[in-house]
Amino acid sequence: MDFIYQDPYPILKDDTQYRKITSDFVKTEKLGDREILTVDPKGLELLAQEALKDVSFMLRTAHLEKLRAILDDPEATDNDRFVAYNLLQNAVVAIDGELPSCQDTGTAIVMAKKGENVYTGADDAEWLSKGIFNTYQERNLRYSQIVPISMFEEKNSGSNLPAQIDIYSKKGASYEFLFLAKGGGSANKTYLYQQTKSLLNEKSLDAFIRAKIMDLGTSACPPYHLALVIGGTSAEANLAAVKKASAGYFDNLPTSGNMSGQAFRDLEWEKRVQLICQQSAIGAQFGGKYFTHDVRVIRLPRHAASCPVGLGVSCSADRNIKGKITKDGVFVEQLEVNPKRLLPETAPHLEPAVEIDLNQPMADILKKLSQYPIKTRLKLNGTLIVARDIAHAKIKELLDAGKPMPEYFKNHPIYYAGPAKTPQGMASGSFGPTTAGRMDVYVEEFQKNGGSMVMLAKGNRTKDVMNACKTYGGFYLGSIGGPAAILAKENILSVEVVDFEELGMEAVRKITIKDFPAFIITDDKGNDFFENL
Repeated sequence: MDFIYQDPYPILKDDTQYRKITSDFVKTEKLGDREILTVDPKGLELLAQEALKDVSFMLRTAHLEKLRAILDDPEATDNDRFVAYNLLQNAVVAIDGELPSCQDTGTAIVMAKKGENVYTGADDAEWLSKGIFNTYQERNLRYSQIVPISMFEEKNSGSNLPAQIDIYSKKGASYEFLFLAKGGGSANKTYLYQQTKSLLNEKSLDAFIRAKIMDLGTSACPPYHLALVIGGTSAEANLAAVKKASAGYFDNLPTSGNMSGQAFRDLEWEKRVQLICQQSAIGAQFGGKYFTHDVRVIRLPRHAASCPVGLGVSCSADRNIKGKITKDGVFVEQLEVNPKRLLPETAPHLEPAVEIDLNQPMADILKKLSQYPIKTRLKLNGTLIVARDIAHAKIKELLDAGKPMPEYFKNHPIYYAGPAKTPQGMASGSFGPTTAGRMDVYVEEFQKNGGSMVMLAKGNRTKDVMNACKTYGGFYLGSIGGPAAILAKENILSVEVVDFEELGMEAVRKITIKDFPAFIITDDKGNDFFENL
């Protein structure tokens, strides 16, 4: 057999629209017969800074057009339209560059391909990190990176560094980039399933997908761009492909395989998986057709004894942006600058929401909520206590030490969230909900002690939470995951830190809200919206 080298991921074209940032920082020089592109590393810093800035406040036009398509689809449910309309409104607010589209401004990830004839004379990762650092320092973004001091002691890095930076080599004299700001919600909904050859038939694969789609739930903020990758020379290669596919990076792969093992998109299975997602009835967070915007199914070669299958998503904060450096300058992908043009003239018609006064005694709030079934849409007004992972752990430490639960945890509903930085002159930074499931382990004990009786967050929860709510008379309310900017601008009136100030974005806060949208997900009778799907 003759030797043949195959590019494993032969992207056939790049139809990305770019905008030029600058013509500076690049020059060409001759080295023998080679033309060398010399890049001043300050160009790397500038590119990373601009890319992370743009992707924090802007989205791709194609993504926003898919949201508008939901509003125009007569088969979309009211809940689908309600979520899509809110997400478009959120994009309109975020474009001003003050409030990022999502409060979880993510882990900064850079995937780069450096041409053999590109010279920087520097540690490229350091300069890319400097650009990322600049954006997170200068903009109203959140520092989410926790660094280990020892096995159990951790601290916030205070800069959102370290970033994940992977640089590969390629032929030529250009430098190509994919930047992602990956939030914890969508990152946590990345799955690896180690399967075998027995999966690779129509009946088995269909059944597998129908079962595993339910693992995704709604905590990563649908509608999703979903990626399913079957095969891979290793588990790591599979999951790397999942991330890139969910970001649209592999959209221009071939659509069939060959004997050299090239990756390809399976268009037939993309349609089938999209239909399975629609039939799931999970919808755009609260029931309906639009669990996914679209699906990418990528088929890879595999070892004969292994068949890794990866599943992952890019969420409603679809923060993916390309960049490149060529002899002509430094470029970044052009994102949508006028999302307002995609908003309909009038909001979709919805039945009136039930108004809930959160400044009543907790017993009265519970009595009011108990009158309504799951899926009821609410407008919340009054006081919430904001607490998430670390604050919950601190309160559990108090209970374990025989100390009483703080009164604020008993007297007010608990909102699982962690805000971005507050812009000057505003009451709040972007402040959307975080994933409820991370707090499930605390619910039974806290409700037993009179706290967490009404919880507000995003995504589905475990059976333990349903049982606790039924036993102690509690409720879990679902908030829309994604529109953090518009919540800060229109629904949050004031914010103050009331406990654990040293925890930064994880501190306990008291916030005042008006007309805050929510749905009853789990009630005091043991009913649960997701359980009933």
